[in-house]
Amino acid sequence: MPEPVKKTVSAFAKKPKTQVAEEGATVVFETETEKPDAKVRWQSNTKDLASGDKYMIKADGNKHSLTIQAVTKEDGTAYAVIAGGSKVKFDLKVKEKEVMEEVKLEVKKEVKEKEEEAQGGAGDPAAPAATDTLAPEEAPAPAETPAAADTTPVAPQPGANIQAHDTPGFDESQAPDTKTDLTGLFTEKPQSGEVAVGENINFVAKVNAASLLKKPTIKWFKGKWMDLASKSGKSLQLKELYDRNSKVYTFEMQIIAAKPSFAGAYRCEVSSRDKFDSCNFDLTVHEARAVEGFDIRAAFRRTSVDGSEEAGELDFSALLKKRDASKSQVKSEPDEDVWEILQKAKASEYEKIAFQYGITDLRGMLKRLKKMRKEEKKSEAFLKKLDPAYQVEKGHKMKLCIEVANEDVDVKWLKNGQEIQSTGSKYIFESVGNKRYLTINHCSLSDDATYTCVVGDEKCTTELFVKEPPVTITSNLEDQMVMKGERVELECEVSEEGATVKWEKDGVELTRDESFKYRFKKDGRKHVLIINEATKEDCGHYTVKTNGGESMAELMVSEKELEVYQNIADLTVKAKDEAVFKCEVSDETVKGIWYKNGVEVKADARTHITHIGRIHKLTIDDVKPEDQGDYTFVPEGYAFNLSAKLNFLEVKIDYVPRQDPPKIHLDCMGHTADSTIVVVAGNKLRLDVPITGDPAPTVIWTKGEKAGSEVAAETWSIKDGDVMTEGDGRLHVESTKGHCIFTIEGADKQDEGLYSVIVRNPAGEDKADINVKVVDAPDPPSAPRILSVGEDSCVVQWDPPKSDGGNPIIGYVLERKKKKSYRWMRLNFDPYTDTTYEAKRMIEGVEYEMRVYAVNAIGMSCHSAASQPFIPVAPTSEPVGLCVDDISDTTISLKWRTPEHLGSSELDGYGVEYCKEGSDEWVPAFEGLTERTSVIIRDLPTGEKMQFRVKAYNMAGPSAPTSLAQAVTIREIMQKPKIWIPRNLRQTLIKKVEETINLVIPFQGKPRPVITWSKDGEPLNPKQVSIRNSDTDTILFIRKSERKDSGKYEVKLQIENVEDTASISIQIVDLPGSPEKLKIMDVWGFNVALEWKPPKDNGNCEITGYMVQKADKKTMEWYTVYELYRRTNCVVADLIMGNEYIFRIYAVNMVGLSLEPCFSADSAYIQKTGFEYKPPTYKEHDFSEAPKFTHPLVSRSVIAGYNATLSCSVRGIPKPKVTWYKNKMDISNEAKYRMFSKQGVLTLEIRKPCSFDGGVYMCKAVNASGEDAVECKLEIRPPGTFPQAQITKEERDKQMNKAD
Repeated sequence: MPEPVKKTVSAFAKKPKTQVAEEGATVVFETETEKPDAKVRWQSNTKDLASGDKYMIKADGNKHSLTIQAVTKEDGTAYAVIAGGSKVKFDLKVKEKEVMEEVKLEVKKEVKEKEEEAQGGAGDPAAPAATDTLAPEEAPAPAETPAAADTTPVAPQPGANIQAHDTPGFDESQAPDTKTDLTGLFTEKPQSGEVAVGENINFVAKVNAASLLKKPTIKWFKGKWMDLASKSGKSLQLKELYDRNSKVYTFEMQIIAAKPSFAGAYRCEVSSRDKFDSCNFDLTVHEARAVEGFDIRAAFRRTSVDGSEEAGELDFSALLKKRDASKSQVKSEPDEDVWEILQKAKASEYEKIAFQYGITDLRGMLKRLKKMRKEEKKSEAFLKKLDPAYQVEKGHKMKLCIEVANEDVDVKWLKNGQEIQSTGSKYIFESVGNKRYLTINHCSLSDDATYTCVVGDEKCTTELFVKEPPVTITSNLEDQMVMKGERVELECEVSEEGATVKWEKDGVELTRDESFKYRFKKDGRKHVLIINEATKEDCGHYTVKTNGGESMAELMVSEKELEVYQNIADLTVKAKDEAVFKCEVSDETVKGIWYKNGVEVKADARTHITHIGRIHKLTIDDVKPEDQGDYTFVPEGYAFNLSAKLNFLEVKIDYVPRQDPPKIHLDCMGHTADSTIVVVAGNKLRLDVPITGDPAPTVIWTKGEKAGSEVAAETWSIKDGDVMTEGDGRLHVESTKGHCIFTIEGADKQDEGLYSVIVRNPAGEDKADINVKVVDAPDPPSAPRILSVGEDSCVVQWDPPKSDGGNPIIGYVLERKKKKSYRWMRLNFDPYTDTTYEAKRMIEGVEYEMRVYAVNAIGMSCHSAASQPFIPVAPTSEPVGLCVDDISDTTISLKWRTPEHLGSSELDGYGVEYCKEGSDEWVPAFEGLTERTSVIIRDLPTGEKMQFRVKAYNMAGPSAPTSLAQAVTIREIMQKPKIWIPRNLRQTLIKKVEETINLVIPFQGKPRPVITWSKDGEPLNPKQVSIRNSDTDTILFIRKSERKDSGKYEVKLQIENVEDTASISIQIVDLPGSPEKLKIMDVWGFNVALEWKPPKDNGNCEITGYMVQKADKKTMEWYTVYELYRRTNCVVADLIMGNEYIFRIYAVNMVGLSLEPCFSADSAYIQKTGFEYKPPTYKEHDFSEAPKFTHPLVSRSVIAGYNATLSCSVRGIPKPKVTWYKNKMDISNEAKYRMFSKQGVLTLEIRKPCSFDGGVYMCKAVNASGEDAVECKLEIRPPGTFPQAQITKEERDKQMNKAD
């Protein structure tokens, strides 16, 4: 098989262009060739043109021109220019004169309008673009080429819209987004967004009002029903802008200081009379970064000039800075439902909850809470009503149930106010006893509605929410590689039919544009993106997205190359013989033209042109001398050709005597390299040897074991045309007049060798040797090996094949595929000569496989075995924050933080290396890797300067190293001893008897200090107290403390002559002893006086009080009279007459009650006495009082849309009648107002006031003793504005004085 012919360069340096001309004009087509001596032919409708009156053809070096005089309608046709094997086609379009004049006028008018717009719209961003257009007199002439017309404005068709970016010089990046939905009102829809807690985000919607008769109305919703217009305020602002020039409304929703509760689905609706459009978008709120902990001790450090810790002033700035961070941390916590907390809390905890959650109107919240707790009025028709809301997944069944009081009553079910009819199996009504059921089968989004059950005059309502499950991708997209111009179909399958998907190319959403470049097809659950004719611009990553996942695939488009499988060969034929030129190309659809000496060959009786599949033939019967010449085949659409030469062989007949010795007529004979015939394995080997001789010679064919061998392995012979010896069925030997033909069908490697042909007759003998070489495609290479991987690439290596098929390897072709895919994608089209290749443009984190083909001149081998699966990953970034944590004479402690970028692969660990200063020999600090971010390196040379570095390792290998800023000297640094007493030990530590004491005292100091403990100046008893020391702290441990362990403990650190001490006070407390000498000092009436003395043992702590108890001698049941009584004497009152009592007392301290009480030695008897009660007499008092307002109404300024209240308080006996007035009009019976009166506090509630609710409000109280009235002013202002005037202090005092 010959090598593929490479694509040649076009013969033209400048090509003629299509032109438009009017009748009677002169048109000139010009072209330039690469070579100055090239022969050029001009054609019209495939017919050659010659110079004359109509056409004028000129040639000047490499410049050629065709001039057409007096153009007519008949000249409007297709033309072509031919140079060598290159052919360029172009057209001439002829128009009438009137049409051309109209075009010119339209162009001049349009250019003039653009100039006026440019002069009047200096502030318009599109104005500079308009000023670049040509003047009217510079409008394109009729005969100008389209190349020149590209730089001038083309006359628009009537009714066409001229965009700003259609003019030269316009920057498309500054053009507004003009993508419109032909079925909607939005020109720009709000897009889903993400925001961190505490940050702001804007959503923008644009509506083009050019075709609208009325201003569009927009509504913003959260979820399905929450209208955000009423929520506008501190956290939400709605804006509206209108551009009079473009007639575009811009609506903006700004969310300020986002909270986690703001996340969810939103909807934007726009309407204008009978037109309506809506779109959905989502908001995702991310948690704020966690705040790193801080040492509060740093906030109490003193600032001083001399640097001493004890001098200077306290600096709290560090603590203040940390508060901001702590606030942001609080913001990141999820919001809690305060209503639910208040409902569950006790009344005594309300103030604590209000302080914790920042509630300012606690009183108002408690009023609403009390209303929430009120039980609903018991229904007479329903025993059990519907819940407020239900939720069901799409496609599932929903069953609504109620219980009615009367079993025989009829119920009606309504959906959005319309009665539901029982038709089909969608709705099923059931009645079981006093229960009524409504079953909704196969719920869809249309079932998302309000449902009502009506029984007589009563009804109950619920809301049904149909939850649509997320749409997932069940079949992913596949990578594809296509040729330029081919049709591309990217197909995926989703989990639900009719689902909506979004297609993106390199992150940009694809839409159905006017050119129909992309077509979107839905077939059930299958979604297909169709590209009719792929171009190089279509290369990239395509993504299909649903609300439940996404899938990505890569599309690669390659230039279409035509491969030549068989080239045409030179022929030498004799007169009357047949000449056949044959070639084979890779594309069956490619047509071509045959040329002889540059002139196209036409088919006739002797010349036949055939095209069957990939084979093109030119057959010439009965060859004549004039058929000799150069023959060329030019494929249409490709700039290269195949050429061969036809040589005519004249046969001279000479007189030959009858006895003619045999002769073999070969161009090359013998054992030279030129006599080797190469045949491709599997093809037919045909050796046609011309011979002469009279009489007809006997032909003997002999094959040796190998070229040059003298040993004959097989022999075949022919005599008088009959085969004397025959081989296997693949071999055929035949003889014709003047020729001896040896044929092997399906040649293979065994047929390779030296063939000898011997011809004999009585006149003599002749012999010729022919060396035959059989070549084949190479064996497949070995399985490729992955040497390394990167973020989107890998380096692959393989071994050459064991056999090259008899032809040298010219290169390799590589393919790759995703592990879970079945489609292999070719990485290179031209053979790659090396055995190491870097594959790029892969997706990080996806598993791939590679395989290789070997290529020689014959063809391509089978593919190799696939490589081991691998994942492209990039090394991590370098670790950060490497520093020295500690150092000694032989060790060093290092610590660092994890890399900022880890990539898609897990971190395997860290490697630590060190070297001496000035050396490049890095030594690993330990074998393997460590997962910790700190390490201690031991056995280092003392006093040596060392450098250290750390690398992070993952699947892709080590990261870039991070090193210390400078070398470190390995030597321990003296550190002054310092004891850090914890805050809880800076005051006396109190423990109960038998409790465990475990004191951890941190300290600092190097080298390790000597630690000494003592108690009250005496050494500690090791049997009672345990001491454990480390490098950073010391621990004092007492398993069971006793009273004798109380005292002052001292700890001392000493390093050489420097020491530091600290003391800790420990107090061990126990239960107190019982009080002493309880006596009954006096008994009178129902009272008894007691007195006692404190206990001798107070339990090593203060006595906090006494518990006094009494008991009746009859029952001996003890009752507590006083608890935590502080004094040592008391009076027990309210005793019962006729009973005898005894008393006991317990002592109480911080540990508890004393084990034993102190009993009274005597008892107290309460004597019975008689008396008579005489009730006093009183004069009846008149409590009547005229009404009087104790607290007046206060003028207010409120925001429209939010409920407002006016409050005052009144007193009067009897209870006065209260009437409310607005602008002196009675409003008692209006539904917009609600009046409350509770214990003299009067409240007027105005529901969602508007601007018409402003005015003077008056409250009037009347009873039998008189009347009183107060009034105030109420101002209603729109959202986002501030009150125009504040109520002055004088006005307030005036109102208060009026009330008094």
